[in-house]
Amino acid sequence: MKINEIFYSLQGEGRRTGAPSIFVRLSGCNLRCSFCDTRHESFTEMTEDEIVSETLRYPAQYVVITGGEPTLQLTPSLLSKLRKAGKKIQVETNGSIDLPDDTLRLIDHITCSPKNAPLRLRRIDELKVVFEAEYLPLPETQTRRLADFERLASRLGATCSLQPCDVGDMARNRAIIETAISYILLHPAWTLSLQTHKMLNMR
Repeated sequence: MKINEIFYSLQGEGRRTGAPSIFVRLSGCNLRCSFCDTRHESFTEMTEDEIVSETLRYPAQYVVITGGEPTLQLTPSLLSKLRKAGKKIQVETNGSIDLPDDTLRLIDHITCSPKNAPLRLRRIDELKVVFEAEYLPLPETQTRRLADFERLASRLGATCSLQPCDVGDMARNRAIIETAISYILLHPAWTLSLQTHKMLNMR
């Protein structure tokens, strides 16, 4: 498998923020998002057994399989080996690729951060939407998109959060955060997800 990196840290965002986690970042993505802040193109070839062995160096139970887009490479055999090693599995995906039932059954938690592509994933436990607006009211297209996501999360029994986009400008970032908070206060089905690993200067 093409592995960008494996490292141990705290989960920095979403529902499991602050939880010790082993991150397995797979290389490559099927989308090209303008706000992507992850350098995932480089890789080292590793076997599934080598990946499992590396995760066993760390004491945390949760393994977060991320990318890039992990569903491009994810296999039920890797997931089975991780589970047999006593690990729980979280997958972070853009949701544009569906997974077969034998793979879905082996995943404990699926975080979907949808981008500008159709959502094809049938199971989502946590919907985490990147939020870029700097003022309210939102354009009608954005309002409709968030309403659609809210209905989808309700139908799937998933939690839904807004994650302010880091645009690399402190003033604009603050405006985006404040607008996200204002939107959530008006639409309490949503929660706020902050990238705490960036705030703490942590991987």
